[in-house]
Amino acid sequence: MSELNSIRAGRMPSGKGGAGFKRRYYRGLRPLWKDFSYLMANRDKIKEAMRSEWITEGFRERLMLAVTEVNRCQYCWTFHVGQARQAGVSAEEITEYLKGTIPEDIPEDQKLAVCYAQHWAESDRQPDPELQEQVMNAYGERGFEAISIIIRMIWMGNLLGNTADYLLYRISFGRLGN
Repeated sequence: MSELNSIRAGRMPSGKGGAGFKRRYYRGLRPLWKDFSYLMANRDKIKEAMRSEWITEGFRERLMLAVTEVNRCQYCWTFHVGQARQAGVSAEEITEYLKGTIPEDIPEDQKLAVCYAQHWAESDRQPDPELQEQVMNAYGERGFEAISIIIRMIWMGNLLGNTADYLLYRISFGRLGN
C-alpha cells in the first residue's frame, strides 16, 4: 500500500487560501455554480451511486473521508466520521484518514478507488491520466462514474463548509473560522 500512498502530491496545490487561511474554498460564484450545475445535471447518477449495491456505505464513507482529509472541512469531518462509524469503519481506520494516510487494512477492492479519491482532491481535480485509466479499468464505466460522482459531491460539500469558514475568518479579522 505504501506505493499507493506515494501518489500523494502535497497539500493544497492551487486552491489554498491566503497566508492565514489554508483550506480550499469557493473564490466566487462561477466555480460554485459550475459544481452545483454539474451535480444537478447528474442527479440520476447521484441516486444510482448512493443506491449502488457494490458501493457500500463503508466504501462511500472511505471515499468521502479521503477527500475531506485533503480539504479539511471541519463540518464534513464531523458528519462523515459519524457516518463511517455507523457503516462499520473502525476507529483505527478513521484515525489513519485523519493523519492523511490510506489505511493498510481497508478492503482490497476499495484501495485503488480510495487512493484515487485522495489523489483527485490533492491534484485539485486534475488526476494523473494513467491512474484515472487504472481506476476505470478496475471498476468499469459505471463504477468509475459512481466513484467520480461521490467524490464530486463531497468536494462541493467541503468547499461550501470551508467557504463559510473563510467568510467567518475574514469578517472576524482572522480570529474565527480557521
